[in-house]
Amino acid sequence: QLQLVESGGGLVQPGGSLRLSCAASGFTLNNNAVGWFRQAPGKEREGVSCISSSGVIRNYDDSVKGRFTISRDNAKNTVYLQMNSLKPEDTAIYYCAAPVDRCTIYVWAMKADYWGQGTQVTVSS
Repeated sequence: QLQLVESGGGLVQPGGSLRLSCAASGFTLNNNAVGWFRQAPGKEREGVSCISSSGVIRNYDDSVKGRFTISRDNAKNTVYLQMNSLKPEDTAIYYCAAPVDRCTIYVWAMKADYWGQGTQVTVSS
């Protein structure tokens, strides 16, 4: 059974950090580009970041550039999203998805076939 499972969300104060993980089962992430998306209350889901299968290509939405870092550990079949300097506007449910059809600078346009259930990130004092 193909499954993507996110973890690592939680409540953090502004300026804090979290690391999200996306683990796959029944599915090998290694040969696929993977994306992180988020959906804030009352807003549409948006692409946040993506990483190519090799890990060489990494792209970010302008709103998180310089603060978030995507990485992957193919040996663990896991993709990570390190989030630093978090802001209240980063509050959302974060989803990982794969395979992403294309990982380009236009992360808002990427689409994916399989999705995790999401993990809540709340940035608040």
